[in-house]
Amino acid sequence: MRKETQAIRTQLSRKQFKEHSAPIYLTSSYAFDDAEEMRALFSDEKEGNIYSRYSNPNTTEFIDKIALMEGAEAGWATASGMAAVFSTFGALLGQNDHVVSCRSVFGSTHKLLTEILPKWGISHTYVDYKDIAGFESAIQENTKLLYLETPSNPGLDIIDLEAIGNICKAKGIIFVVDNCFATPIIQQPIKFGADLVIHSATKYIDGQGRTLGGAIAGSREMIAHIEAFARHTGPCMSPFNAWVLSKSLETLDVRLERHCKNALEIATRLEKHPSVKWVKYPHLRSHPEYELAKKQMKWGGGIVTFEIDGGLEKGRQFLDQLELFTLSANLGDTRSIATHPASTTHSKLTPSDRLAVGITDGLIRLSIGLEHLEDIWEDVEKGLKQ
Repeated sequence: MRKETQAIRTQLSRKQFKEHSAPIYLTSSYAFDDAEEMRALFSDEKEGNIYSRYSNPNTTEFIDKIALMEGAEAGWATASGMAAVFSTFGALLGQNDHVVSCRSVFGSTHKLLTEILPKWGISHTYVDYKDIAGFESAIQENTKLLYLETPSNPGLDIIDLEAIGNICKAKGIIFVVDNCFATPIIQQPIKFGADLVIHSATKYIDGQGRTLGGAIAGSREMIAHIEAFARHTGPCMSPFNAWVLSKSLETLDVRLERHCKNALEIATRLEKHPSVKWVKYPHLRSHPEYELAKKQMKWGGGIVTFEIDGGLEKGRQFLDQLELFTLSANLGDTRSIATHPASTTHSKLTPSDRLAVGITDGLIRLSIGLEHLEDIWEDVEKGLKQ
């Protein structure tokens, strides 16, 4: 089955009630038929549910869908996207290990790399996303993992997955990709050589601003390490959230098609507006990595970034004039959202660190929703006129 069908038709086996849609299994633990079954389950000689911190039918259904859609052997579900990032690092890295990462990463991932992991003797080196040779030269004898986002948040930088995948394979480095902005509908990094793919399911996978969640997909061997770490550290996804997110995957393809169609048109119109200095959108011909984005991504995604002529003050004036858009730090919602990254999602970075990844004081990030295109544009245009 194609991934769009897998998202809809992959579900738990029906029980005696003949339910058409999988029920929610709100249970913390499970009963065993006898002492031997209990022993076999705890010794991993038999597969099954023991405790919902370990597994639950709803989380199993959700992660089975993610793994199939990403072309992965297995997966693991976590309570949030950052829980997925930390569980991956925590499971695979040890004292004195080294990480190579693109410089343009989410603010919390930056904090993890620069302030939290160093407490355990784990170091990192940042590389500019354009410098493919720089990624290879940054690899040291103790480098264990290479991590990147593409498209990046919020700069929408596109990194050559195949080129990085070839480097990691040659060097024996674990290659991890944050695929949150693209989702498996638009991009499958494993096809280009990634070992693990990470999602903040809070964003497009949920798509309606309702719940938190994270997912990791990859080889059975690597997921086994992450599962062993997560079982005992507890970043588990709740059964209810897994049920919500599994149902959300059923509409992911049709939602993204509308998100991307709207976003491309808004980006095209913004590029022609006299009050706008520049616009970035992966499938806009003016994007520096347009050809690469067309190769790696089915569509351009639902995020548009731009800068208003006039910097920070004009940017704030623009945001304050919006009525249709919600001012929020989230993205990937059915409702359009506007964000000022320099004062919100990336405010913990120093000004120089922000500029190094293209986050100017006047940069605006728009998460384009599913509203009628003309209603979205009229709100944007009104803000620009002010």
